[in-house]
Amino acid sequence: MSYSPSLPSHTPFQTHLRLSPLSSKPTHKLKTPSFRPPTVIPPLSVAASVTDLPAFDGTTIAVIGGGSVAALAAVLSLTDPQRRRRLQAEEVGGGDKEVVKEYFNNSGFQRWKKIYGETDDVNKVQLDIRLGHSKTVENVMRMLTDEGSLNGVTVCDAGCGTGSLAIPLAKEGAIVSASDISAAMVAEAEKQAKENLSVRGGDLEPVMPKFEVKDLESLDGKYDTVVCLDVLIHYPQSKADGMIAHLASLAEKRLILSFAPKTFYYDLLKRIGELFPGPSKATRAYLHAEADVERALNKVGWKIRKRGLITTQFYFARLVEAVPA
Repeated sequence: MSYSPSLPSHTPFQTHLRLSPLSSKPTHKLKTPSFRPPTVIPPLSVAASVTDLPAFDGTTIAVIGGGSVAALAAVLSLTDPQRRRRLQAEEVGGGDKEVVKEYFNNSGFQRWKKIYGETDDVNKVQLDIRLGHSKTVENVMRMLTDEGSLNGVTVCDAGCGTGSLAIPLAKEGAIVSASDISAAMVAEAEKQAKENLSVRGGDLEPVMPKFEVKDLESLDGKYDTVVCLDVLIHYPQSKADGMIAHLASLAEKRLILSFAPKTFYYDLLKRIGELFPGPSKATRAYLHAEADVERALNKVGWKIRKRGLITTQFYFARLVEAVPA
């Protein structure tokens, strides 16, 4: 899977992002930045629940409206996602972390590599997720470069996937430490980095990121910035609080997180996906209320400075930038 500097221009989906500093003024919509990310890491969003369905597309969700929502909610109340989660854990002999590791080292790796590669062998849902997560990476890069050059800035990319953020960071001169729980993802990220960072051009000579196979709990060191995109979805809020505190302890100046927001509509969409587990079900997905994430940050002495929401038909992620209070 080679480096792709931009998404196909004919992609029909629209993405919306709102970012604002903490103030009483209404949030305004930002223009799409000119930066174009490489192929992006697997989006651990609730959209993962429907990627196993080749025929599942926007039309399926579009027909759900009005009284249908209430009827569907009643049906969903009869499902038992907790039971399925328990069975997943039993299959791999562990809890959430073991399930995630198993999935992204095997079927999950192959699936998401295809979704975010250059192949056209993707359905409308997968293409929409490709666009959505690329916008998340794109706007993270804008957050990081708006305040000046990244040359020499140390960045921890926690949950690096196939290197979609680590590679453009290195191209901007950042000193990147990138890690992932999946050895398959890390190997792919190293391959992508060698292919794309060996080509010289511009004023900066990029430093090859340091790639490691590690889970969030094992990360150590100190960095100017820590970024963790779409990983919290694998942790229930009780564990996510600890992960947020740990990531904040590694950051000197700022911490950037993205997560699947917990709202009635998004929770309903997640439950729809749980009705169709498929032969190779994706990992368990946990939504997080923005207030809970903010409370976890405040508890360890951090405050949210910027926040945004990236949405497409099947991808949605809350993006926050936190700094020491």
